[in-house]
Amino acid sequence: MIDAQRLQSILSEAGRIAHGQWPGAGHTVRSWEKKPGDPVCEADLAVDAFLKRELGALLPSAGWLSEETGDDHARLGNSLIWVVDPIDGTRDFLRGRPGWCVSVALVSAGRPLIGMLAAPARGEFWSAVAGKGAFLNGEPIAASRREVFEGARVPADSLPKADRMLECVAKPNSIALRIAMVASGEADLVATLRWGFEWDIAAATLIAREAGAAVSDAFGAKLDYNKRDPRAFGVLVSAPAIHGAAVEHLAGRASEIGRPAAS
Repeated sequence: MIDAQRLQSILSEAGRIAHGQWPGAGHTVRSWEKKPGDPVCEADLAVDAFLKRELGALLPSAGWLSEETGDDHARLGNSLIWVVDPIDGTRDFLRGRPGWCVSVALVSAGRPLIGMLAAPARGEFWSAVAGKGAFLNGEPIAASRREVFEGARVPADSLPKADRMLECVAKPNSIALRIAMVASGEADLVATLRWGFEWDIAAATLIAREAGAAVSDAFGAKLDYNKRDPRAFGVLVSAPAIHGAAVEHLAGRASEIGRPAAS
């Protein structure tokens, strides 16, 4: 079994490296766009390089999948793989806002085994090991137990007309942190209707599931990891009792925009 304490120490140091370049703490960091609307900065690359080195030393047999590293399909031959987003929520990071984190998951046979999020600008460290519960700053957390879909709290800046039976709460740019809000009971529902990558959600969905939340893609199907195409259409994380209603509510739009991801 992996040394969880050592892993937490590595992730905490990765968070410190990122925080040391965060404009919100008065630092200047160079940034650019990988493609229009897709920002990256020097801190992303520094954290990525640090984690690749340290996690590789911690578990040399594991493969690697990261937002900031070119994908090597040799990872498909590994039963264990690190799935990493060096800075999830880069827009908030660059704007000096605290809604970003470093996300690391260890995936085993297509399922997250360990998930951790370091959010130093918020003073938060989230963690989960499959079958052992979820924790925020070392304290156990439990997901929302809301039973009625109408009025469910959603981290969002605003809601389209079709969703105005829901209630907005504060939204960090990081999708991982928004999912973690459901894990800790700060929100009842997070849903996306777009193609997204495994590194955005692998750690956070394990944390949510271990906290008792329901987790699926936008169609209500289970999420798989370490696929050749490391994407899924949407993610839906919610209080268990409203998950079915959320899938039904989104079904029409999900069918128009995407399609069930291939396994």
